[in-house]
Amino acid sequence: MKALLIDDERLARNELRRLLAKHPDVAVIGEAANADEARARVAGLKPDLLFLDIQMPGDDGFALLESLEPPLPLVIFTTAYDEFAVKAFEFNALDYLLKPIDPARLAAALEKLRTHAETAAGGSAASHERPARLAPEDKVFVREGERCWFVEVKSIRLMESEGNYTRVHFGDAQPQLFRSLNAMEERLDPRCFFRANRRQIINLAWIDRIEPWFSGGLLVHLKGGPKVELSRRQAQAFREQMSL
Repeated sequence: MKALLIDDERLARNELRRLLAKHPDVAVIGEAANADEARARVAGLKPDLLFLDIQMPGDDGFALLESLEPPLPLVIFTTAYDEFAVKAFEFNALDYLLKPIDPARLAAALEKLRTHAETAAGGSAASHERPARLAPEDKVFVREGERCWFVEVKSIRLMESEGNYTRVHFGDAQPQLFRSLNAMEERLDPRCFFRANRRQIINLAWIDRIEPWFSGGLLVHLKGGPKVELSRRQAQAFREQMSL
C-alpha cells in the first residue's frame, strides 16, 4: 500500500513516518506540506492512501479532497482537533486519528485498511459476476425505511453522495440509500449518466441548459430545478464526450 503524508508540520510527518516503519505493508512514497504540493504529489505518485492533516495554510484537507478528481485514494485524517470528525466521515474517511498519534490507534486504523483491501481484492476476483450495467428502460427497486419505489432508471435525474450513502432524485422523491456513489456509478451506463464531480452524478437526458461557470467550469441546470457544477477538468471531459 503506497502512502502519501500530507501535513504542514515537518515534525508531525517525521513522527508518522517513524510509526509507519513498524508496518512494512505500508510504504511511504512521498510527503507534502500543503494542498498545492499534495495535488502535484497525488497526480505524480498515484498513492493508494493519504494520511491527511485538516488544518493547513491555504486550502485545508477538506478543500484538497474536493479539488481531486475521482477515484480518490483512501484517506486517514490526522489532526489535533476532534471537532472535524463528523465532516471527515462525510468524505468516506477510513479513520480519524488525533495527534499525538497513538501507536495502538494507528495499528487499528491500518487493520481497517487491510480489511478494506482484502474486500476490494475479493470483489475484483469476482468482477465477472458483477451485474450488468442498467439500461434506461430498466426498473430498479428502491427502499427507504417503510417506503418503496419501483423506478425506471431513466427517471433518475441526479445522484448525490452523502458519505457511505447516496441520495437518489426522481419525481418528487429523494430517498437515501445505503450504498456509495462509486458503487452506484458502476451500475450506470456512461452514455446516459455523467460523473459531474466528486459528489454528484447527473442523467444527461435531464439536462435543461448549460452555462459557463467559474474557472472554466460549467453550471448544468437539470429539469425540475437542481443545478450542478462541473469542475474545469470534468467540464472538459463533458465537452469531449458530448461533442460531434
